Amino acid sequence: MANEGPKTAYLVGSVWPTNRTGVLGDKELDPKLPPSIRLVHLSMGFTQGNLAEFQASIPGYEAKVAELAAMKPDLIRVIGAPPFMLLGYEGERDTIRSWEERYGIPMVTSGQNHVRAFRTLGVRRIVGASYFPEDLNALFRTYLTDAGFEMLGMDGIDVPFADVPKVPSSEIRRQLTDMFARHPGGECLYMLGSAWKTLDIIEPLEADLGVPVVHALPARCWETQMRLGVQHPIPGYGRLLAEMPEPA
Repeated sequence: MANEGPKTAYLVGSVWPTNRTGVLGDKELDPKLPPSIRLVHLSMGFTQGNLAEFQASIPGYEAKVAELAAMKPDLIRVIGAPPFMLLGYEGERDTIRSWEERYGIPMVTSGQNHVRAFRTLGVRRIVGASYFPEDLNALFRTYLTDAGFEMLGMDGIDVPFADVPKVPSSEIRRQLTDMFARHPGGECLYMLGSAWKTLDIIEPLEADLGVPVVHALPARCWETQMRLGVQHPIPGYGRLLAEMPEPA
């Protein structure tokens, strides 16, 4: 058989947790990906963003994964950290591994992506923030502790789930700066959640705090490329995406 050479086109499927703005996907970073990467999006349509909704969601996620797998993508991104972090670090890994075996497609969750970003950046002591309540933040702390990190903080910014995209990035920057100061010794600032409209504050925060910022959207963009064997740096969104380090 003739050698077909490296792939020049890729299909990536994504299951998003919600569709708050009426537009699926990341409208700032998706267009900056190489044109060889085509994206297909589905949504879980979450409306409550609470423990009960997330706990009941895994069968629905698998149904969406099966729908995407039928398209034979090169990668499926299972987006939405909370539902899978609730399974625990080991439970999430086992679930995704079973889906990969069942459907024959590589997959990555948000939690797995964030863990890989921390390890690649060489950080262990983390100050985290989310827009979820304390019962969920406690579970996120447990997940990340079990993954081998020291969670100096995992604090919530109080905002209704549906209104997260409406919070000005300047206000979030102020709160994150105060939060980081309350937890001295942090080696990384972690922003859990894809609904933050805060891509513009990543580099200023890195400059102010002197540590890398792991934000869901750039971290996902970085690993998507790495999984496909593509390396297209995108400056302006923090160290991880600008430098494109090889995954640890």
